[in-house]
Amino acid sequence: MGLLKRPLSLASGRIVLDGQEIQDAPPAEMRRLRGKRVGMIFQEPMTALNPLSPVGRQIAEMFVLHEDAGWSEAMDRAEEALRQVRVPSPERRIRDYPHQLSGGMRQRVMVAIALACSPELLIADEPTTALDVTVQAEIIDLMAELCAAKGTAILMISHDLGLVANMCRRVAVMYAGRIVEAQPAEAIFANPQHPYTQGLVDSLPRLGERARRGQQRLREIAGVVPSIQAYPAGCRFNPRCLRATDVCLSVPPEITSLSADGPMQAFVRCHHHG
Repeated sequence: MGLLKRPLSLASGRIVLDGQEIQDAPPAEMRRLRGKRVGMIFQEPMTALNPLSPVGRQIAEMFVLHEDAGWSEAMDRAEEALRQVRVPSPERRIRDYPHQLSGGMRQRVMVAIALACSPELLIADEPTTALDVTVQAEIIDLMAELCAAKGTAILMISHDLGLVANMCRRVAVMYAGRIVEAQPAEAIFANPQHPYTQGLVDSLPRLGERARRGQQRLREIAGVVPSIQAYPAGCRFNPRCLRATDVCLSVPPEITSLSADGPMQAFVRCHHHG
C-alpha cells in the first residue's frame, strides 16, 4: 500500500495489481490507487480512524478525493454507505466521532470507508481481532456480502484458522517472514505439506474426534518463533521441526510445486514435505 516511509524497500520480487507493477509507482499514483482500486481494513479501528473528524466526513472524503463529488453529495453517499454496513440511524451517526461508537460500529465504519469506491481488492488485516465472537461473525458476513455484490477480491491476513477456512479459497501460510506453503483452502486443511502447517492444523480442536480417542489436550508446536534479528540458517523452522536433518540446518529450502498447473498454484518450501 506504500504507507510506510522509506528506507523500507522491496528486497526482491514485484507487486503487481491487475498487470500493473506498483512497487515503484510515484506517490501521486499511489494516492490515486489507495482507496479507489485497493481498500484496506486495519486491525484496530480506533487507531485507524481520525479521532478529530466525524465518521461521516471520513467516509465522504473517499467520494471527494476519488470520484470528484461535492461535499454535499459526498455526505449523502456517506450516509448511504453507513446504511449499507447496517449502522443504525445513519443520518445521526454520520455526525458522531469514533470515540462515540462501539468497537463493532467503528469496524463497520472502516468497512464502509474501504468499500466506498468499490475497489478491485480489499486487504483485511486481522479485521476482527479486537471484537467479541458474535460481532466478529457479523463483520465477516458483512464483508463477504458487500465484496460479492461489488465484485471485490479479499486478501485476508489472520491467525484465526476457522476464519481462514470459512472465508478463503486459497491459503498461504507464513513462518518467520516467509511463505512456507500455499494451496487451495480445502487441500491445505485436508493434506498440509509443511511441518509448520501440519502443526497449526493439528492444534485445532476436534471435539468429537478427541472425545472418541480420549484426548483432552490440544497439541502444540514446541519452541518459539525466532527473532527477526536472529533467523536460523537453512530452514527457519528447523529449531522446532521434528523432521529436521543436516540439510535443513544449512540449506534454505526452495519452492517445490505441488500442482501440475505451475508452482504459484500450490507449493511448499520444505526439504522433507508430505
